[in-house]
Amino acid sequence: MKIAIIVPMEIEAEYYRKNFHSEDKEMFGSTVFEHFSVNGNDIYLGLSGIGKVQAAMNLASLLSNVDIDMIFMTGSAGSMNEDVHKEDLVFPSEFAYHDAHNTMAGDYVEGQIPQEPARFKLDSPQRTAFGEYLKSRGIEYKEGLVVTGDSFIASDAQKDAIRKNFSDALGVEMEGAAFAQVAYHFNKPLIAMRAISDNGDEDANEDFDAFVKKVGAKAAKLICDYVENLN
Repeated sequence: MKIAIIVPMEIEAEYYRKNFHSEDKEMFGSTVFEHFSVNGNDIYLGLSGIGKVQAAMNLASLLSNVDIDMIFMTGSAGSMNEDVHKEDLVFPSEFAYHDAHNTMAGDYVEGQIPQEPARFKLDSPQRTAFGEYLKSRGIEYKEGLVVTGDSFIASDAQKDAIRKNFSDALGVEMEGAAFAQVAYHFNKPLIAMRAISDNGDEDANEDFDAFVKKVGAKAAKLICDYVENLN
């Protein structure tokens, strides 16, 4: 099985390198993917870059060249819900773009790009199996919508504007919907995890630097353990 693990930042990739030892490297898109062999599976670890274009470009380039069977996307997110707190794990069931406003262009809803689904749902058997793994490990997580845009959300005013269109959003980040859109078109299963690093408010910038290492390690450990035992 060929498995892609893609994270936004170098600081998050470090945790995987502690568990896996790279055999070779190859450039896809604008990022280097490291290749590991783990329990008979081929693992491709790469950085998405930050933002929608980087994420889409690098995942699409990988999928155009390697017949990936399963994609893991990890990283951090800001909370969009009062019941979602710092260090909580979010297991997205769907993604949408909070910065796509095309209702005047036709029969579209907020967050929908013309001729694309309104929301990109993650409902593969592979995702279900990973969810069962999390439960078997006693891992608590929140499941639902995460929204994506190219802005770092760092104020209550920004959050309030997003909530007007996505009252059910659990978290907000900068790559997920782009990953989900690419995976949808390549017909590949995407498994996403976002650990909450901040509350997406005026303290977000201060919180982000302090928490990103901790939440990145939390997600990486879970995925490393899962892959190492995957037959």
